[in-house]
Amino acid sequence: MTNSTVLAVGLADRWHSFWQDPIGVWILDRGVPIALYLIGGLLAARFITWLANRIVRRIDAEYRESDQLVRSESAKHRQAVASVISWVSVALLFVIVMVQVSTILAIPVGSLVAPAAVLGAALGFGAQRVVQDLLSGFFIITEKQYGFGDLVSLTVGNIAEPAEGTVEDVTLRVTKLRSSEGAMLTIPNGQIVKTVNLSKDWARAVIDIPVPTSADLNLVNEVLHGVAEKAMEDPSLDALLLDAPQLMGVESIELDTVNLRMVARTLPGKQFEVGRRIRQLVVRALRRAGIVSPTEGHAPMVEAIAHPATAGGAEETQAPPEQKK
Repeated sequence: MTNSTVLAVGLADRWHSFWQDPIGVWILDRGVPIALYLIGGLLAARFITWLANRIVRRIDAEYRESDQLVRSESAKHRQAVASVISWVSVALLFVIVMVQVSTILAIPVGSLVAPAAVLGAALGFGAQRVVQDLLSGFFIITEKQYGFGDLVSLTVGNIAEPAEGTVEDVTLRVTKLRSSEGAMLTIPNGQIVKTVNLSKDWARAVIDIPVPTSADLNLVNEVLHGVAEKAMEDPSLDALLLDAPQLMGVESIELDTVNLRMVARTLPGKQFEVGRRIRQLVVRALRRAGIVSPTEGHAPMVEAIAHPATAGGAEETQAPPEQKK
């Protein structure tokens, strides 16, 4: 028997004896199942995330390939529900894997009750905000307050200025908004005090039109009524307007201007685009009618009325006796 044969037999004996040792037995009985659970859980989580993203992309592709100008409410809700289901599924999968790993490791659950109670009491104050976020997210989804693609304004906590933007993701814990400047806002659902959905079913464009006080309001009303009637014929407004714009009349009166208001019902989220186009049509129509804005004309001169205490002769009447002489 050669040296190589003796060495091979020795390695084989060592390899065989290693798997019969306590370490080898533990690896086969517990280490391998634990590794399989962890790898399987990771692969399952990746698959759930991939499937949810595929469903979201498919819903989004159906909207982009259709002739719809805005997403339907059902499509927004389906995308939000798909995101929430994927998040919950991954969380449940994580819990199941941890339970199976603890079972394989033969960790006695009874002995963990007392430490878990102490740990739960210690973490309860910190976890209550997480629970509040989860409950708030649940009601946001079930009540269909907003969904993917909605333009919303969210009042967060005691912050005076609301967070405004387009919803890009909704989970049970947070809502992600994309602001008009392109910033991503992540807001915990439990901190949302008030929700304003600017693209729910329909929206309204509000256009305030200032005209000089010297202008003939009858002529201005005729011009604006003409703009409202022709707005439905405009190629860029025909598909966005739900009905013809309406002139509400005088909204307020300033020192040198009279503000009139026009409103129009639009498709969800299209009120700003419609408002910009209608303002352009109004300015063009007013210019053609010879009605200029207050800044383009001569600003009215307002003469200040002198106070009696400083008017001419008042100094003489109020002067001391020695000054009168």
